Amino acid sequence: MAASTESMENAATSLEVVLESLQKGIVSDTQVEMMRNLTILFREQPFRESADGSFFHHLLQILCQATKVIQPHYITEKCFTPTDEFLQVTTECFRCQRNACVECPKNQNSMRDLGFIEVTIRILDKLQKLPTVLSHKLEALRCGMQFLGNAAAGNRECKEDIWKLTFPDFFVTFLGYDDEKVVAYCSMVLFTCLDDGKAEQFLNDKGIEVAFQIINQCAKHPDLDWLILIITQFFLKSFDLVERLYGKLNYQERLRLLELVYSEVEDSASCMKESVVSEKLAMFLADHFQHSCKSILKLEDETAEVDEECHIIIKLLNILCEMTSDIKKFMFLQQYPEILKITVELLREVHLSGKTKKNIFSGTHDFAQIRTVSHPAVGFKAYLIRLIGNLCYKNPENQNKVRELDGIPLILDNCCIDGNNPCILYRCMRLLLTFTVTLHLLNITEKNLLQSKNL
Repeated sequence: MAASTESMENAATSLEVVLESLQKGIVSDTQVEMMRNLTILFREQPFRESADGSFFHHLLQILCQATKVIQPHYITEKCFTPTDEFLQVTTECFRCQRNACVECPKNQNSMRDLGFIEVTIRILDKLQKLPTVLSHKLEALRCGMQFLGNAAAGNRECKEDIWKLTFPDFFVTFLGYDDEKVVAYCSMVLFTCLDDGKAEQFLNDKGIEVAFQIINQCAKHPDLDWLILIITQFFLKSFDLVERLYGKLNYQERLRLLELVYSEVEDSASCMKESVVSEKLAMFLADHFQHSCKSILKLEDETAEVDEECHIIIKLLNILCEMTSDIKKFMFLQQYPEILKITVELLREVHLSGKTKKNIFSGTHDFAQIRTVSHPAVGFKAYLIRLIGNLCYKNPENQNKVRELDGIPLILDNCCIDGNNPCILYRCMRLLLTFTVTLHLLNITEKNLLQSKNL
């Protein structure tokens, strides 16, 4: 503890030296190095715990003084020489703030009380207007954003302050910023501050703009975890929000949203927990599949390219298959005969198309001629059969509906090994087993002899 006290005394002296230089408008490598040393010291828990309000008061003075010197240059591209040096001091201040918050509520509260949060947000807004030729601009933006994220972590008061000062305009600006790390850290701040009550604010005009930015950036940067968490843990809970967004998204954004719906449903099922996706959203997606699914038939022309609409249809089919895989929350979809009917009809049309001319829907038994599995429509028929099977599972009414639609001969005709539809034989057998009772014959259900007669 004595060593920490001595280090803090030396650190306080360094702050006074830096502040004095800044007040004279002078910054050299010496002052920058002093600030870097402080950043390193704040990585140690004992040093963080020894910091007091007086120390942070001096740190805030340095931050304000450094950015005061920068201010005259943020609109013009003149006088760059001093600005980069002052930016380095600003960056190191942000790093000190960021490190001081780690697992230290005392420092979070102290900096909040002194006004660090408001000052930092104001400075970040100034920094993003600086000319892009300044080499330390991005570094300062990233570190300032990290401070806000660390200040909010586990601290309700800081979260509330940051949210009030940033939502929505701050997020509109920085989620659209042309730097992946700035976007990542900004989304970290948003997610850390977010809760179910605040999520309702995305439904207002400015809030919807933030939501668009989040999905847009998630489509551009599909591996940014914070964006994924915002969408899967908050957006997908709100049918009203998804409905407002869906029609206005471009195809890339819409496809990314659907990928996240699929992943959330799949992950929830594998973890045996209830999906956050609502029944309303499930029905919404089923309706879109019903009304658009036959557009997939454009692929019967072998030269046709798989456009965005086809990708959407395929992803919607995948989602419906996953939802109806005996997940109790979504089995209500069995009660909508239109879904089953359109699926059987589509299977019949793609199967006929593949038999009448060679295309992606044609079966192939020559495995040397199998199409590359990168084609998104590979397996499409197998997924249709999977959906039919899921909708018929333990549902005599739907099983009878398949019989009435002459679906069983269609399924039998697809009961083969097909290189363009991996697992189709397995899917057909699973579906046909749904209809089997005795004598190894196909029957509509365990207790329905009508299907046996039909076969």
